Amino acid sequence: MLDIIKEPWPWYIAGPLIGLTVPVLLILGNKSFGISSSLRHICAACIPADIDFFKYDWKKESWNLFFVLGIFFGGMIAAHFLMNPSEIVVNAKLKAELTTYGITDYSNLVPAQLMNFKSLLTLKGFITMVGGGFLVGFGTRYAGGCTSGHAIMGLSNLQWPSLVATICFMIGGFLMANVILPVILSL
Repeated sequence: MLDIIKEPWPWYIAGPLIGLTVPVLLILGNKSFGISSSLRHICAACIPADIDFFKYDWKKESWNLFFVLGIFFGGMIAAHFLMNPSEIVVNAKLKAELTTYGITDYSNLVPAQLMNFKSLLTLKGFITMVGGGFLVGFGTRYAGGCTSGHAIMGLSNLQWPSLVATICFMIGGFLMANVILPVILSL
């Protein structure tokens, strides 16, 4: 039974399950799905209310913090008990291209040559991890939400700003993967 769980689920199973979170959240409590807003709730809980952005009743949204904790601990449990120990399968052409940048270890979900504390102290690692993290955080706040909030919740509610944001996320992802990342990896 565990072997079935260890294999990736096909899109026609995983997609509808993710999509079903929207009506469940709306029906059970008129709640919106999104992950990035939880950081604001954490800051509002920890930072004195001198900053206008954090002056709201974050306790009404505490369910979101439990949701994010569930994602975190669920990921930890899945990584420990359900992770397939074999190497991550990568397309042969992509593998050949990544080899030219020195990426050859596919034993983790993220290449070890890119994401580790040692590479954080290099220009390539700093740009990738710190610069990328800053840009994701800035883009999330600028767009008024993250990809899960806009692409799952916003699109299912037919919100025009979510369609625009999702299109921009996709364009940004294509540009990053095909134009910017190869330049960074060649440093």
